[in-house]
Amino acid sequence: MTSSALEFWTTPLGWTLITVGQILLVTVVLLLSVAFQIYGDRKIFAGVQMRKGPNVVGPFGLLQSFADLGKFVVKELVIPAGADKPLFLLAPLISVILALGCWAVMPFGPGWIVSNINVGILYLFALSSLGVYGIIIGGWASNSKYAFLGSLRSAAQMVSYEVSIGFVVITVILLSGTMNLQQIVEKQAGGFWNWNMFGGGGLANLPILLVMFPMGVIFFISGLAETNRPPFDLPEAESELVAGYAVEYGSTPYLLFYLAEMSNILLMSMLFAVLFLGGWQAPFPTPFTDSWAPTAVSLFSFMWLFLKTIFVFFMNAMVRAIVPRYRYDQLMRLGWKVFLPTSLVAVMLVAAWRVFGPQA
Repeated sequence: MTSSALEFWTTPLGWTLITVGQILLVTVVLLLSVAFQIYGDRKIFAGVQMRKGPNVVGPFGLLQSFADLGKFVVKELVIPAGADKPLFLLAPLISVILALGCWAVMPFGPGWIVSNINVGILYLFALSSLGVYGIIIGGWASNSKYAFLGSLRSAAQMVSYEVSIGFVVITVILLSGTMNLQQIVEKQAGGFWNWNMFGGGGLANLPILLVMFPMGVIFFISGLAETNRPPFDLPEAESELVAGYAVEYGSTPYLLFYLAEMSNILLMSMLFAVLFLGGWQAPFPTPFTDSWAPTAVSLFSFMWLFLKTIFVFFMNAMVRAIVPRYRYDQLMRLGWKVFLPTSLVAVMLVAAWRVFGPQA
């Protein structure tokens, strides 16, 4: 490549083209991943219940999600007569835009990130907190008591578990000393004993494993509640509220709500891998990669992040298949009376360890 061509990519136009290309690449791969995530979720659920699941559309049923996409797209869009039409259509757009926007700061490998900002965790908190507005607006604009009650329950649930997730993430920030997601992953290099789930910082930090391992469990469970995932799918509890905030939605708007929800499930699975399981870091030292080309190292690293994300999602799907649904009072008691005080105590313990521990 000539010097003039290289200089072009440093201009505002060149930077814009690169950034748009990165966004399109991440978005397309994410949408394809969500399609196969839905397929995998249904297959795991079917396996637990000793049935086949999707197995007709395409080889092994792999194209079932794409058939469902076609069904949603060609369905007639029906808007209730008493609904607030602009807000009714805006709500699913808000949800899906915020859900996809979170992926801008997710590190897929060394240097593989759309926006490497120093406050990546704050960015994720900001967008995830705004995501509740799409659900509330959708429930209110539907002009339905079922939808409105479902949206209120969803808002209460998401806010409740965001608090405990926030304190759990603070323990990771204290261990890593940064809110940059890429740097958090880099600090977990060298083997699984350096992962935050096991205390981070090697064998010297092993005693803090007694705090960080439960924090990882709380983050996983809170992620289920944050994404309205069984056994915490109370906003859409069919026996109580028909289909929750989405009861009046069909066709493409419902598809957008569903896409946002499944994208958030995948995001929480990858975020768990990044914060607690070393992200793209291998579970053992890899000195043999020192002689590899940077692209090969990046692909090798991405493979580990992919495997960890799949593992976390598999655990997510297994919980959905085997754990019965909670009552709403049980859900709130778990969030406010168990997870919140536990995570608060954990923050104090990790802070004390950082100040008075062997690596202080």
